[in-house]
Amino acid sequence: MIENKLPLISNVMSSTDFKALVQRLYALQEERVEAYKLFNEGHEAYLRTGPHYDFEHYKQLVHEITKAFSGISKEVLDIKERLNQDFDRTDLAAHIEQLQNKEKVNLELTAKLQLAKQSAQDHPDDEGCQEKVQDIRHDIIKNQQALSEILQDLKFDSEEPE
Repeated sequence: MIENKLPLISNVMSSTDFKALVQRLYALQEERVEAYKLFNEGHEAYLRTGPHYDFEHYKQLVHEITKAFSGISKEVLDIKERLNQDFDRTDLAAHIEQLQNKEKVNLELTAKLQLAKQSAQDHPDDEGCQEKVQDIRHDIIKNQQALSEILQDLKFDSEEPE
């Protein structure tokens, strides 16, 4: 009689583990949002030190943000692997792969935007610099919309039993 209940207990545990993994993934995405916020605020503070920029403080910020993003990405990849291996959820692993790729693009665009903003500040009469800032901002918005769609797909698919 007890033996018949063991698979049920196992399923409950794995269902709980699965939900915990998905919730952790969402928490990591929130951490990314906060890291971007700090990164952008730090860059704005850096720009305010111009024209003789305080590069040492900004370099330290970049180092700390890089560590944070690296740790988040490592944990996201671990979750992807667990979802794939432990739960055979290749669909969710594929969403996470897309998410990671878009996050990489987001970070690259953010760095480009920061450089473009500094260039625009250093060359206020150069309209091309201002246009470049606007173009990159537009690319960031499009990328963030793609990130939102991936997260919606992930949410929808993770709520469906496999």
